[in-house]
Amino acid sequence: MTTPLTARDRAKAERADALLHEAARLFAERGYSGVSLEDIGAAVGVSGPAVYRHFTGKQALLGAVLVKVSEDLVSGGSRVSNGAGSADVRMQALIDFHVDFALGNADVIRVHDRDLAHLDDEDRAEVRRLQRAYIDLWISALSPLREAPADELRLRVQACFGLINSTPHSTRSASRSKRSTAAILGAMAHAALTA
Repeated sequence: MTTPLTARDRAKAERADALLHEAARLFAERGYSGVSLEDIGAAVGVSGPAVYRHFTGKQALLGAVLVKVSEDLVSGGSRVSNGAGSADVRMQALIDFHVDFALGNADVIRVHDRDLAHLDDEDRAEVRRLQRAYIDLWISALSPLREAPADELRLRVQACFGLINSTPHSTRSASRSKRSTAAILGAMAHAALTA
């Protein structure tokens, strides 16, 4: 039986989520080395030392950001993949899921690309394990659509991620809606996977 959360427990969880969100934003903006715990605490209205109530330090915050996003990708990708019927629908569902993720999480993608090396060994290993699981999910979706050796399928999937992940933070256009950007990225990703 699960014990109901108290108001204090909910407030603590909300504060931890706010710290993760602001840490990702600040790391994306300034890089891991350019951000202090005081900066992150100030962004959510607490002192730097108060951050230690939630995380053991800046490196732990970075680890929490990148492990969480990796877990979210695996669980979300599994959910849409399991809910799809045919191989075509499954592949398109994964593409749509990842495009939506990339458009909504450009900061975290930038942090991952630039600051992964700052993780401790345990968090880095966990992020890599989750990444492999996510890639394998895509490979199993692509293999019925494209007969090719496993290493080629892996290359196609990773190249597709590169296309999708690089676009949201390299192109910011007020003249193009998120919906039209998503449609373009989705079509390009599908073409890249099956070319």
